[in-house]
Amino acid sequence: MMVRKILMLGEIGVGKTSLSRRLAFGTFGESYKATLGADIYTYDVEPAPNGAQFRFLIWDTDGSHGESIFRQYYARQAQAAMIIADVTRPSTVETMLQLGRLYADIMPGRFFAHVLNKVDLAEAPAVAETLDRIAATKVPLYRTSALSGQNVAGAFHQAAVEIIELER
Repeated sequence: MMVRKILMLGEIGVGKTSLSRRLAFGTFGESYKATLGADIYTYDVEPAPNGAQFRFLIWDTDGSHGESIFRQYYARQAQAAMIIADVTRPSTVETMLQLGRLYADIMPGRFFAHVLNKVDLAEAPAVAETLDRIAATKVPLYRTSALSGQNVAGAFHQAAVEIIELER
C-alpha cells in the first residue's frame, strides 16, 4: 500500500477540518472548533488509483500559521498539499495563491492543488474575477463542498493519481 502525507493548508475557517472529517468519517460536523497545531486523519482512496492501494495521512493544520507553516518539521516531511480557500471569502483565495507559490518554491516537485471549498454557498463576485489568475498558475483546481460532500473524494482520488504519476 502506498501511504502519502498530505497537508491541508489555508486560512482559519476555510473548511480544512470539515474536508478532512468528510473524507475520514463521511460526515460533516455542524459545530466549529478551531484546530490547534495539527490533527491527523487517514483516508483510503477508493477506487484504488491506477490499481494501487493508496492511503493519505491527512495533516489538518492550524490555519493561524500562515507562511510559517513551512518552517514546521512535520510540514517539510509531507509529499503533497491541498491549499484551500472559501469561495465566499475572496481574501482566502489570495492567501491560497500565496501559499501555493511558497509551497512550490520551498517544496519543489511535490504535488499540490488549489481547492475552492463551500461551493454549495454563493460564490463572492471577486472570486470569479480571480479564476483566471488561478487557472494561469497551472495548478490543479478542485471545487468542493465539505457540507454536501460534492467532489471531496473525487479531488483526493485525482490527487492520488497525480502523486503516483509524479513519482514514476
